[in-house]
Amino acid sequence: MIKQQLERFNRLELLGGATALEKLERLSAWLGRDIYVKRDDTTPLAMGGNKLRKLEYLAADAIAQGADTLITAGAIQSNHVRQTAALAAKLGLGCVALLENPTGTEDPNYLANGNRLLLELFDAKVELVENLDNADAQLAALADRLRSNGKKPYLVPIGGSNALGALGYVRAGLELAAQIEDSAIEFAAVVLASGSAGTHSGLALALSEALPQLPVIGVTVSRTEQAQLPKVQSLAERTAELLGVAIPEAFKVTLWDEYFGPRYGEPNAGTLSAIKLLASQEGLLLDPVYTGKAMAGLLDGIGRQRFEEGPIIFLHTGGAPALFAYDSVFN
Repeated sequence: MIKQQLERFNRLELLGGATALEKLERLSAWLGRDIYVKRDDTTPLAMGGNKLRKLEYLAADAIAQGADTLITAGAIQSNHVRQTAALAAKLGLGCVALLENPTGTEDPNYLANGNRLLLELFDAKVELVENLDNADAQLAALADRLRSNGKKPYLVPIGGSNALGALGYVRAGLELAAQIEDSAIEFAAVVLASGSAGTHSGLALALSEALPQLPVIGVTVSRTEQAQLPKVQSLAERTAELLGVAIPEAFKVTLWDEYFGPRYGEPNAGTLSAIKLLASQEGLLLDPVYTGKAMAGLLDGIGRQRFEEGPIIFLHTGGAPALFAYDSVFN
């Protein structure tokens, strides 16, 4: 039912096919547990990442509305803002981004390298703000200001995470389900980073219908389970409503919140260890904000026997450009 309803929505076809599901052979041998990775870090725009799936739907809507500028917000090292700015450049649209510094660091690499450097190359206009505690209102005010100057802005929410954007991960969930079925492997779980909730809610919604016995585990990157759960649940409900379907009975929000400390955008020892392990064992680059924390959760979950028997899938949502902004934490 979800698959048929999804086809009603317009999207820009930017991915060029399914991203790979591949086994991490050396890591699996090292852990004594088979680990597979869904390679959404390899999407084909601006060094890859998961946000392109959401932007396929959001940018199609922007074009349909006659927009000439995409506006969005995030941290200075936001992967989402990087991919939004890159897509705006590709489509010949303007891009204006509100950026916050969530850790208050004055590290010059964090302030000017990594994703922030790429925004300059994409010719995005940046406005630094003290915080994004009222992001919706701040973006609405920015949109009003641009309209008063004759622009036609389209508001892309933080992380691309509204119901329309989440359709990108509904599609990804169906894609992953087909790959799992083709593999004939009975997987124990899918693990991913859970932040602005669009990736988590869309993926879990699709998989709860296509593979209802497969747990989807979100490792939080900025919030406790108590704070994150209603965000994921509410967005899944709004996405199902947009699709015109009921939430499947098997749908469940599962969150692990022991790994995000000390706060969003600041890696801990487990994060750094996971990044180094994946790089040294597989040549695979995780980032210090999302995928490093999620992989730390996966590795600890294996050690604590939190998974059922069987191989585990890790959704790699990208973020490697941020490594160049965090060099000081590895030295």
